[in-house]
Amino acid sequence: MKIIVFFGIAVQSLLASKLRSGLTMLGMIIGVGAVIILMSVGAGLQNMITSTFEGLGTNLLFVQPSNPEAPGLAAMAPGYATASITMDDADAIERLRSVEAVVPTNENFVRIIAGNEDSSAVIHGSGPAYQSVYGFDMSDGQFISEINLARRDMVVVLGSKVAEELFENVESVGQRVKIRDKRFTVVGVMAPRGLSSFGFSWDDITVTPITTYQARLFSQKTPSGDDAVQQITLRVAAGFSLDEATEEIKTVLRKRHRIADDAEDDFSVISPEQLLGTFEIITLALTVFLGLIGSISLLVGSIGIMNIMLVSVTERTREIGLRKAIGAKRRDILVQFLLEAAMLSLSGGAIGLTGAWLIAWGISQVDLGGFTLSAVVSPFIVLAAILVSVFIGLASGIYPAMRAARLNPIDALHYG
Repeated sequence: MKIIVFFGIAVQSLLASKLRSGLTMLGMIIGVGAVIILMSVGAGLQNMITSTFEGLGTNLLFVQPSNPEAPGLAAMAPGYATASITMDDADAIERLRSVEAVVPTNENFVRIIAGNEDSSAVIHGSGPAYQSVYGFDMSDGQFISEINLARRDMVVVLGSKVAEELFENVESVGQRVKIRDKRFTVVGVMAPRGLSSFGFSWDDITVTPITTYQARLFSQKTPSGDDAVQQITLRVAAGFSLDEATEEIKTVLRKRHRIADDAEDDFSVISPEQLLGTFEIITLALTVFLGLIGSISLLVGSIGIMNIMLVSVTERTREIGLRKAIGAKRRDILVQFLLEAAMLSLSGGAIGLTGAWLIAWGISQVDLGGFTLSAVVSPFIVLAAILVSVFIGLASGIYPAMRAARLNPIDALHYG
């Protein structure tokens, strides 16, 4: 029964100073809301990256040049990696029993011009298997062919956004465009696909035969003078595991590159699972970092609660003295003020949680060019918000409550 009495007194005390109580709760509302929103966005980003890799399939491998002397992921970065992969390497990999399809790819940023219009795009030099391996549909025309590849034809397949910017309301296929002062013929347009989880738009991509790319646009050579390939994406054949294919690829490339038995590879063979694991670590660190930023607001809110409770103890000194004089124990006074602090914190946390959920829902409804960021408010985040609110209330209220409980009733009655 005592707790009900204490609860009633706490409600009366907080309602007696509505403005002060509201401003005190505001710190908790902002703090809890900020933590939940930031962590939800981080969790949503992690889910999207996972779905992106799942969409690529579980039977892909990526072969990239690397620098054995560079640390960690820097080994594959353009500034560190040695140009060590060639078209002959791609052909050798394609002949392996464990490999079904091979997509050698080079990329760069270009400005594409058509008449008075222009568009910024990412151009990929690749082959016919690019379409099936990466899952692109065609909205018009056709994809590049083996004949285009063999003859180094000056042809391109445009992304939907690029085609729209260059030829709005005009048939794109058959049109001529200029890339780095070279004239290309548009043979196809890829269907819209939207943004990827990594922030780039699939619809900004333009594809040309890699032989044309190397001969007419961007020439990158290996130390031995061969045409370099930035990445080889391959699909593992049915009946073979990723590990089996990886071992076959490493064996043939080490032999082709004449790498000694005790030397490090000058290339990397990476699976989607490895990439996903790396990105999960990055997004987890980002989520924690965002949560820590939001926690600063919680710290400010807890200081506000402690401050208001200290003011309340001072203002209610005579009341505390009177309650002690008629039989209230130190424990009763302690519980009373802890309960008030917890109610302030929990009320602010509940309002912050509701507001954060609404904002997270609103973020999930925003269309970013065919791409939505699903902010995930998980049950774990909700439970954590409630527990943190209660903890902050109790932690912030413990000192004021102990100060109130220690007051001498005679001194308190004569206060002021």
